[in-house]
Amino acid sequence: MFHIIRNGRGFSLTELMIVVAIIGILAVIAIPNFLKYQARAKQSEAKTNLVAIHTSEMAYFAENNAYVDDFNAIGFAVTGSSQLYYYELGSSSFGTLPPGCTASTLDNVSDTGFTAVATANIDGDSTCDVWTIDEKKTLVNVTNDVAL
Repeated sequence: MFHIIRNGRGFSLTELMIVVAIIGILAVIAIPNFLKYQARAKQSEAKTNLVAIHTSEMAYFAENNAYVDDFNAIGFAVTGSSQLYYYELGSSSFGTLPPGCTASTLDNVSDTGFTAVATANIDGDSTCDVWTIDEKKTLVNVTNDVAL
């Protein structure tokens, strides 16, 4: 009374295994690229905030004819709860120095110029990501934590 109808509508185990293998290959290709793009997106925090420090320093210089090593004096503060980078400007610092990173010796402030530094450990390895900007708005990635 029950008739089994076999009209070929199902998938065989071989076909399913081929699909799983293709998905695995695509994941092996896509996931590392996604992680690289995610790390580079985290670097945008440093770039954006260093440009903000530069803008604030230039405004301070326009009014006082000198640069200053005080984040409060130039009105710099990072908003948001997911701050990744540690910022240095002369004797002033902002944020928490990431584990495995050391304070930079690249930052300096004088009457004629300044260099601000941003430091983070993006991927948790032994290399820290270090960015600098100066009074000429030269943005440099001194140490790239996400380099290939």
